[in-house]
Amino acid sequence: MIETEDAQGRLKNRAPVGVVDIGSNSVRIVIYEGMVRAPAVLFNEKVSCGLGRGIAQTGRMDDAAVERALAALTRYRALADQARVSTLYVLATAAAREAENGADFIARAQAILRSEILILTGAEEARYSAFGVVSAFRAPDGIAGDLGGGSIEMVDVRDQTIGDGVTLPLGGLRLQDMADSSIREAEKIARKLIAETDVISSARGRTFYAVGGTWRAIAKLHMEETGYPLRVTHGYEIEPDTALKFCKKLIDGDLEKLRGIHLISSSRSAMVPYGAVVLAEIIRQMKPRAIAFSALGVREGYLFAQLDEDVRRRDGLIEAADELAVLRSRSPRHARELARWTGESFAAFGIDESVDEARNRDAACRLADIGWRAHPDYRSAQSLAIIAYSSFIQVSHEGRAFIALANYFRYEGLKNDSLAPEIRKLVSQRTWERAKCLAAFLRVAYLFSAAMPGIIPELVWRRSDNGAMELVVPSHLAALVGERPEGRLSQLSKVTGVDVTMVIAEPPSDQRSLSAAR
Repeated sequence: MIETEDAQGRLKNRAPVGVVDIGSNSVRIVIYEGMVRAPAVLFNEKVSCGLGRGIAQTGRMDDAAVERALAALTRYRALADQARVSTLYVLATAAAREAENGADFIARAQAILRSEILILTGAEEARYSAFGVVSAFRAPDGIAGDLGGGSIEMVDVRDQTIGDGVTLPLGGLRLQDMADSSIREAEKIARKLIAETDVISSARGRTFYAVGGTWRAIAKLHMEETGYPLRVTHGYEIEPDTALKFCKKLIDGDLEKLRGIHLISSSRSAMVPYGAVVLAEIIRQMKPRAIAFSALGVREGYLFAQLDEDVRRRDGLIEAADELAVLRSRSPRHARELARWTGESFAAFGIDESVDEARNRDAACRLADIGWRAHPDYRSAQSLAIIAYSSFIQVSHEGRAFIALANYFRYEGLKNDSLAPEIRKLVSQRTWERAKCLAAFLRVAYLFSAAMPGIIPELVWRRSDNGAMELVVPSHLAALVGERPEGRLSQLSKVTGVDVTMVIAEPPSDQRSLSAAR
């Protein structure tokens, strides 16, 4: 009998790390599998305490809110111990650094958590929020804006470079207090403060990356309103005109009648109109290319900043796909071989790829065997669902859909389009066809490899004198040639529009040496 400790659901040799985030609106603990480029979340819990409520008027955190937060922190320390957390990082933001009773609260919290609390300055909070966006998006270019309960941090980001930033007292709770719960007064305050912000005006035409729970709630509500087929907020994009109209609806309309409002907690939904006020004013003054929502912020940015430079520069999508292959595929090495082989195959067939298309193809290959334990009739649907809804970073929604579709067709076959038609709404015709094309190559490869490593690198392509593509199978693998592989090559020919045949021969010496090197 297999003991619980033998389970393979987690990667080995990783020490869990935790982050406690003491914010103005909520107190949260997130426990991650380890300090890596794309860490998986082991546990996540939030308590809405409202530490920042009333500070604008009284200068103090409410006593009841403080006691509620300390009770949550007591539980978080016990949870961290239970999860065998190796290091617990504790971050405190606007409320704790600004309130008169902040120092006393921090002292009590440190005693409970048995960890030093880092009270972030506005500049530090902005920097780590920006790191969260850098970690979450490939080559970001725009403004990272993190809206909390007490403040908003906005920082210029361009690829891995973090530029100028600013902190404004426009967090949901703070804005509500300053405006005395008047949404019209809140609009005036936001308009004045944002108009004075050079960081926004200098970034026109670039992307605004919206970070924070209130803005993610707005993204969820917009998905419900429009019937968007992929309910993943990270990477969700809205055009500025569309976003501005929706913000106006959130500000002026009856939230209780809004589709999907039941999906948002009451404490969060109360902040939605104020978050919409701030976002609308940013859109008016920045005139961004798009609004992109991020699931990663200060917590993830802080961990990202602790990593070595070479680790930070790794591809977050490929790292996460490779880890899932280790956990769920029959052979991670075979998955990596597929990634290399399909790249060589695309090049041999003259199939062009952008940088992101190549990354998505690589990730799709690494994930091509994660559904093998499912019932054969459901492997396609299960693989599609796992990939579409996994917490991947550095991939667009269309890229995510491509990876999922390629694996759907790899199992289902190239003619069956019976999957939920909504997924097709996410992709262009080019992406749809390329998903089928990649699936056609995968379907050929698996009939030779039986999902085990060592075979795929020996299969090479060459162009015959009549222009057809030949799959060269070495003579020592001739027994693998048969009716089924020939049928799959025929399918590949139809998908690519190239005549494809198979020959048993020794590949050129340079290709043999390449295969051996792998």
